[in-house]
Amino acid sequence: MQCPVCGAACLQDAGSVLATLPDVFTPCERCAAVPLDKRCPLPADYEPATPCRCGRRFIDDVFAACYLIFADEGVINGTEALGAIATPLVNPGFAMSAPPFLSAQSLVLLSPHPDRTTADRIVHEVPEVQGVVQSSAAVPGVGADGTLVSHTLLAGCDVQANIFPTSFGDFVVYKELSRLHLEFPRPVNPKIRAVERAIRRENPTVFVDACCGAGTLGLAAALTGTPEVVFNDAYGPAAFWTAVNLMANREALLIDEVVLHTGRADLPAVGSEPVLVAEGLGEQHIAVYQGDFARLPAVLPAAPRSLTALDIFGKEEREAQTATLDRWKRAGGGKAFIP
Repeated sequence: MQCPVCGAACLQDAGSVLATLPDVFTPCERCAAVPLDKRCPLPADYEPATPCRCGRRFIDDVFAACYLIFADEGVINGTEALGAIATPLVNPGFAMSAPPFLSAQSLVLLSPHPDRTTADRIVHEVPEVQGVVQSSAAVPGVGADGTLVSHTLLAGCDVQANIFPTSFGDFVVYKELSRLHLEFPRPVNPKIRAVERAIRRENPTVFVDACCGAGTLGLAAALTGTPEVVFNDAYGPAAFWTAVNLMANREALLIDEVVLHTGRADLPAVGSEPVLVAEGLGEQHIAVYQGDFARLPAVLPAAPRSLTALDIFGKEEREAQTATLDRWKRAGGGKAFIP
């Protein structure tokens, strides 16, 4: 699949990504690591090591090289802690037991500091960095007041693959980091476990991931073999990347093909009436919609047992949980839970 952000071959099928684990960031016998204190500025006159002959370099040296460019361009003054200049997002992202040794094009920097000139230098001078994103204060997506929020891709490509483990195997979730919220893979994902428990308890014939983001919980449900899975999100980039992730993970699911009904350019930033974006066809039927989740019940298939996950932002507040569940039930959506 061609990357919609940079046009390169950033998107691989899930099997190809999973086949690189766990060794993708493992050092060879010649690789060297000198850990740096992330709470302190980069030591004076520190010279970052160059990449090893195997093509990998310890993440602290990669970060140090970026720090020096930040300072040289004047976007930091050199007194900032090393760990404060950016959030490093490795690609692929998965739960690791040790700091990684990065290969070329395997790191996205998320930072409020850089300008476009700084970002261009980093992408061209630090081979491990595939993209630099200027972060805003808010989480990308649709805010509670309906406003759209995004970060800004300054240079390179910001598409990252994350690996999520389930009881039925691992799967891959691609996302555009400037336009979607971050997820950090862990050895055990509580929300995925909540979905698996709910499916074991309810045995639904239809599972709905009504606020799906890039599709993580719906894919976890599909891996259980649930006959019908429906994804939905009002936010256009979320619906698009869910369709991409359905295609990427097709071979692990009980589907023979994925049909794209609505292209990236045709998706509005925010949808209201549900629009079919993509379908997976086979022994399972999987559908991806863009629209307001409260309007989704009108297009859901009739089913003896349906179950919906409502993975909303702000669910830490009990009032928000109650309001969301009530809105879903008033719309005729049936049994639902907040993972």
